Amino acid sequence: MKVAMYYNNSDVRNEELALPDIGDDEILFKTMASGICGSDLMEWYRIKKAPLVLGHEVAGFVEKKGKNVVDFLEGDRVFVTHHVPCGTCKYCLNGNDTACDMLRKTNFYPGGFSEYIRIPAVNIEKGMLNLPSDVSFEEGTFVEPLGCVVRGQRIAGIKPNDALLVMGCGPAGILHIKLAKANGTSIILATDTNQYRLNLAEKNGAIPINAMDDVPNRIKRIVVGELADKVIVCTGAMAAVKQSFECVDSGGTILYFAVPKPDEDVVAPFNEFWKDEKTIAFSYGAGMGDNYKALSLITRGKVKIDDMITHRLPLDKTGEGFKVAAAGKDAIGKDAMKVIIYPHGITGD
Repeated sequence: MKVAMYYNNSDVRNEELALPDIGDDEILFKTMASGICGSDLMEWYRIKKAPLVLGHEVAGFVEKKGKNVVDFLEGDRVFVTHHVPCGTCKYCLNGNDTACDMLRKTNFYPGGFSEYIRIPAVNIEKGMLNLPSDVSFEEGTFVEPLGCVVRGQRIAGIKPNDALLVMGCGPAGILHIKLAKANGTSIILATDTNQYRLNLAEKNGAIPINAMDDVPNRIKRIVVGELADKVIVCTGAMAAVKQSFECVDSGGTILYFAVPKPDEDVVAPFNEFWKDEKTIAFSYGAGMGDNYKALSLITRGKVKIDDMITHRLPLDKTGEGFKVAAAGKDAIGKDAMKVIIYPHGITGD
């Protein structure tokens, strides 16, 4: 079968792998759509395991099932996630299921940028959902990233009367804006340096602010003398991390949805945060409950993603897709937001 093998962000090769054999408890998944995630572009994180097939935002068909699989049928349209928690350890029982040891060890093979994937039994049991007939495959690729956003906003404790600042208006930032708007958040502000992304943020209900401006003062003018109650950082840029400290109000929370590179040290104003009772929080991944919620939001039309997909490419152009997603533009200058790869050709559902 055909795969896109990742060596680095600028070197993704079209290669062949044997079609995976499946056991009695496994499923052979036919990948119809696979999104390029911002984490796929974190070269410092990915390159140490290269070469490998990336891709975890997937939707497709149950092509073949093992004889012991009873909850899904061949031909079912499904979403499946790559990492799944056990549901029984202390982390899972305390609601910290993305800290579960099993979640860090589970995966499907070889990855979403391939024609087919072998889905292990545990991923079938704890990470696979049927897609409703009116949810397209490309909408299905947003279940996992939106699930991560659902989890992040729950951890941040966002309330409808909060003034929310989203820093970074890439795919994750736009999803945060869409979810906050769907949940009735009263004031949503968004920063970026890219005008296309700021325009999209504004179209989705946020007040755009150029990140190069005096952001804290702009917030105070909008929120009548106050800073943001909640700040969600959706970029690993160190400038944004430092700026976030200046943008959160007393008693507020900063959620780091994205983080800097591991060799970049962050100096936080601990004394100020202690005195003003400001909270720093983090969010990693999504649990199955988060993915259920995400699929429900998409199915009910509460979060629409059609304005986010800018590039649709076949599997043999995955390398081009990585370059477009990393640069934020394609070769002819068209702005990029979300790039979707179609391993079996670009067709409608």
